[in-house]
Amino acid sequence: MAFAVAGISLLVGGIGIMNMMLTNVTERIREIGLRKALGAKRADITAQFLLESIAICVVGGVIGVAVGYGAAWLLAGFAGSSLGYENLVPVITPQTALVAAGICCGIGVLFGFYPARHAARLDPVEALRYQ
Repeated sequence: MAFAVAGISLLVGGIGIMNMMLTNVTERIREIGLRKALGAKRADITAQFLLESIAICVVGGVIGVAVGYGAAWLLAGFAGSSLGYENLVPVITPQTALVAAGICCGIGVLFGFYPARHAARLDPVEALRYQ
């Protein structure tokens, strides 16, 4: 059940990232057109938007791990005091943090690819005329 909830949360978060990146592309059409007119390749623009998407996802992942760790401390304190245990300590291993970071990067690439590709395929002349 926890995996289903986590999967749905990742899907909803990824769709939110994709919508935010599409809005970002729309707001920066003139900049994209200027970069393409000055010689930027499709791969350059794709990489820029993919890196932005990954950065947003990693920052969200770091905040999520921090909030989860804080909630685990609170829950351990509450459960420890009510069950008679004094030193319950939540443990988050470096491997767990790396897996979380990897999943965040994967979500960023997966849901950021369409907006990045959309930005890279813009015609420079049309993008420069965009108001």
